[in-house]
Amino acid sequence: MIYIGTAGIPGCCKGCNSIEGIKTISNLGLNAMEVEFVRGVKMNLNMAKKLGETAKKYNVKLSIHAPYYINLCSEDKSKIQASKKRIIDSCERASKMNADIVVFHPAYYGKLTPEQAFEKVEQECKNMLDMLKKKKIDNVYLGLETTGKLSQFGTLDEIIKLCKRNKKCRPVIDFAHIYARRGGNINFYEIFDKLKTLRLKHIHSHFSGINYSLVEKGKGNEKNHLPLDQCKIDYKKLADIIKKKKINITLISESPILEIDALKMKKYLNL
Repeated sequence: MIYIGTAGIPGCCKGCNSIEGIKTISNLGLNAMEVEFVRGVKMNLNMAKKLGETAKKYNVKLSIHAPYYINLCSEDKSKIQASKKRIIDSCERASKMNADIVVFHPAYYGKLTPEQAFEKVEQECKNMLDMLKKKKIDNVYLGLETTGKLSQFGTLDEIIKLCKRNKKCRPVIDFAHIYARRGGNINFYEIFDKLKTLRLKHIHSHFSGINYSLVEKGKGNEKNHLPLDQCKIDYKKLADIIKKKKINITLISESPILEIDALKMKKYLNL
């Protein structure tokens, strides 16, 4: 099964709320929407439940992107606690709306080595999973996103290793972030081959064009998202691989022209 949708409410939506966004997604012929809590978790639980009911009615698959203000490796313990609360709050809403994954950018290395950062992120994820278990929330995965800056925890290998050791964690493959972090290079076959070790039934992913700064050969930092036609990432090739390998995947457009590029991806996939 392939789901394609937008990160947030489509730009052409006449209403400014997620319920109208779901209806617009359906009218466009798309079937997924990532609810954006990136500036804060402001939706109450009743509204989350209504959102889930609407999504079920219109056959739209929901996910959530937790707030950007997250750093599980902060030197300030209060910031770690605040980060976890934002993720847990997002998970509570995800559970109510039947969204199966909450996406977040895990951490910055700061003064830690990559190995130390891995141990810290894993520790905090285990703690959050314990908290969710106590709240009897077992239908939501923690979605650790591959990140686009060298200062951020979240290489493909780091995310896969953590998810292999923690079954309620899932990788979120941001193709544009991987491309930027690798200094303008991406190998889709390599990504899917590495994911095989997790034996995932379904992959959650983001796509867009991206502007980046080259730090040195093979290494870069993301700057901002771009429309697909302004970037050298070969998403037609990605679509061909998905079709050839019959990959079950959700593809969320983070392009500045959200639904336009989501529909372009749908065309690439001949759906």
